[in-house]
Amino acid sequence: MGTQPVGSLLLTMSLPIMISMLVQALYNVVDSIFVAKISEDALTAVSLAFPVQNLMIAIGAGTGVGINALLSKSLGEKNFERANHAANNGIFLILPEFIIFLLFGLFFTETFYRAQTSDAVVIGYGKEYMSVVCLLSLGSFAQMTFEKLLQATGKTIFSMFTQGIGAIINIILDPCFIFGPGFFPKLGVQGAALATIIGQFAAAGLGLFFNIRFNKEITINPKQYSPKISIIKNIYAVGLPSIIMQSIGSVMTFGLNKILIGFSKTAVALFGVYFKLQSFIFLPVYGLNNGLIPIMAYNYGARRKRRILGTMKYAFIYAVSIMAVGTLIMQVFPTALLGLFEASDNMLEIGVPALRIISLHFIMAAFGIILSSSLQGLGHGVYAMIMSFTRQLVVLLPAAYLLSKTGNLDAVWWAFLIAECFSVTVGVISFTGVKRKQIDGMEDISERKTAEAVNG
Repeated sequence: MGTQPVGSLLLTMSLPIMISMLVQALYNVVDSIFVAKISEDALTAVSLAFPVQNLMIAIGAGTGVGINALLSKSLGEKNFERANHAANNGIFLILPEFIIFLLFGLFFTETFYRAQTSDAVVIGYGKEYMSVVCLLSLGSFAQMTFEKLLQATGKTIFSMFTQGIGAIINIILDPCFIFGPGFFPKLGVQGAALATIIGQFAAAGLGLFFNIRFNKEITINPKQYSPKISIIKNIYAVGLPSIIMQSIGSVMTFGLNKILIGFSKTAVALFGVYFKLQSFIFLPVYGLNNGLIPIMAYNYGARRKRRILGTMKYAFIYAVSIMAVGTLIMQVFPTALLGLFEASDNMLEIGVPALRIISLHFIMAAFGIILSSSLQGLGHGVYAMIMSFTRQLVVLLPAAYLLSKTGNLDAVWWAFLIAECFSVTVGVISFTGVKRKQIDGMEDISERKTAEAVNG
């Protein structure tokens, strides 16, 4: 991470994750495609579950970001003892994460659904789905943690395999458990959740094996590297803002679902379909970030200014290119995309303009995502959190609420573009300040060594 050209290094580290995330996006979409074949109510129930699932990802992935940043920075500074503490304390944190959602699944699932809808059929489907997702969430947290350890040390090819295996297992088992062909039980929406859980446990097991067998930069030994408060605090110094940042997405989705259900259940189902479709575009960019953050953290620890800025430049180019393709697809093929989900005439009527309007914010989002991740890589997760808070709570939800008062559903979707413009503005201001204080005055070690070699 300190010598390879940053453009190719970013692709080398990110491409396997981007591919695996595309596979993951595929099984998310396939999941909803099969659920939509049950009924639109079932699709609505799964869509309403998204805030909790997003919160689960926020806690697991956000903790992983903290582990990733501390581990990469420690390796850049050649502090291998601290790197091992970061890895093993990260593994320990899987347990409390799981307990939080175990308790939620046991006591709060029905309350969560009743807060969003009074439809008994939707609530019934939702309880079936969420009970499995929460009570068996251990596999999800373990998978995310073991993948982050692989990514932090540059072994992204292995994390691609773990995510790929989990996704393939889920895709295969989805129709089996949902519809019950042959000897398989017919479990409906509960079957969709069970297929996902089995895939996550398989991916977690494979991730643990890869870390023990191939990740020689760290030593997994919980007895030798027991929980240490100072290490956990360092993990959450970067990870907590990331958790809050992604958790804000759960609040935003919950609030937007409440706004949309005022129009119709179909509007909520459509919003869920949109999130599945946009994952094909956004997840590869987030995969790019999984390469960006450790490269930034490593080279900041190693005091290599040109590599820090060069990494950002290439990240912007790659992210904007991906988002441009995504925008084009949403603009040209909205009817075909919605048709994958057994879209009714009503869903097509409201969905085609919705996809075209929402996708207008994709390219702007590329800049926001890279700015946010760069701030995290430099140890300023709080600024990234402020960007997310501005986008989703300060601007998007209030804008969506005010636009909904027009009585025109199409108007609500413009809130995404409005919010993204505000967020990027905050990101540019934040990064400009960080760059001036931490990077502009940095003496690049690689340049100094070159000068010393030339001067004898």
